[in-house]
Amino acid sequence: MTFEEARALFPVLERVAYLNAGTFGPLARATADAVAEQLRRDVEDGRGGKPYIDDMLAARSTLRALMAELLATTPDHIALTSSTTDGCNIVLGGLGLQPEDEIVTTDAEHFGLAGPLFASRATVRVARVQELGPEEALEAIVAQITPRTRLVAISHVLWTTGVALDAHALKERTGLPILVDGAQSAGAIPVEVDSLDYYTVSGQKWLCGPDSTGALYVADIESLRVARPSYFAQESFEPGGRYVARSGAQRFDSGWIRVSALKGLTTAIGLAPEWRFDRMREMAAQCADALAGRSQVITPPNQAGLVTFRPEGDAEEVAARLFEQNVLVRNVPRTPWVRASCGWWTSDEDVERLVRAV
Repeated sequence: MTFEEARALFPVLERVAYLNAGTFGPLARATADAVAEQLRRDVEDGRGGKPYIDDMLAARSTLRALMAELLATTPDHIALTSSTTDGCNIVLGGLGLQPEDEIVTTDAEHFGLAGPLFASRATVRVARVQELGPEEALEAIVAQITPRTRLVAISHVLWTTGVALDAHALKERTGLPILVDGAQSAGAIPVEVDSLDYYTVSGQKWLCGPDSTGALYVADIESLRVARPSYFAQESFEPGGRYVARSGAQRFDSGWIRVSALKGLTTAIGLAPEWRFDRMREMAAQCADALAGRSQVITPPNQAGLVTFRPEGDAEEVAARLFEQNVLVRNVPRTPWVRASCGWWTSDEDVERLVRAV
């Protein structure tokens, strides 16, 4: 696939400099067609009967295998979820932490991770990393660990500054269970879960899939209890008696995901070209360099696809003004920053439009 062919997958790119995959990735025509085709079948054939159920189960199995490939693991370690927040809640609920237990996290986490942490019964210790680079941030996190720490919960790529944290190094240094929010990494940079314990994925961001899709990697299935069993958690069930949980991470599947969404995300993942990660790095670097002449660039070099910068004027107003000019970015709440997301579909002209508009 050439770059021009890749651009042509996304109709929105014909008029919009789409630099917001950190919130929602652009939808490809083929992805939308897969969703529409399934909805057409649902309308015309109904949503029931053995063929429908068999097709739904096959769609879940196919997507599970693709998510496993994305994280360099096997399907028996993958649960299907509706979001990274969903995955974080599954882990926190399953660990059953108590007030005397501590979780170490950072001040740069999205509410999708921070919310479940602070809603748990555990004590949360916060490392101040918002203004730090990747190496300094790692040291700040380690400094918060005590003998009572039971979990370290961080983003692979911070949604605010775009800094990529070395979760594997953190695991090696601490030996503690690591929960990773992969919302800004899965699909944006190569991911190998390897020694990590729990890793969440968003389907609608860098994977460019439908909303309400995602996944959770669980290394040791027995490390979590099933705190929120869905229909898909059961191997068998005796009414009035007990149920037998499935042997793999499927026991953590969070529930029903629309068949159309399953097929849409499967289609979207299959569209991504082999050269995607190289292109993202190249465009993020180009974007940062181009912005540096006009704004303070917050994101250090050589991170992921996010480029955060401080424009002149109010960040929220700048993002709104850019939107009116068909340049889609977002401001980072509670900061003076604007964030651009550079994907494998990003063109030189997209970057130029952003810089001119800023």
